Amino acid sequence: MNTHKVTFAALAAMAVTLSVAMLVSSVAAPVQAKISPVTTDTGCTNGGGNPPGGQQPSCTGSGLTQETETENQNPSGAAPPGQNK
Repeated sequence: MNTHKVTFAALAAMAVTLSVAMLVSSVAAPVQAKISPVTTDTGCTNGGGNPPGGQQPSCTGSGLTQETETENQNPSGAAPPGQNK
């Protein structure tokens, strides 16, 4: 008779554990990290291909070419492995 109580208690504990696990997974599943491209200025060059003094990394003025780099990042700002070109 005591065996039946132990079996019932074990099954009830497993059912509660499974219910909690399903609830947690259903709440956590919709929250996914969005990976988006982020462009940063890496340098500036003039018509001769040389960097102008005092204007790194962003260009100000005319006749200059802005050099940029695009990297895929997640919301924390880290580049996920295998996501960059």
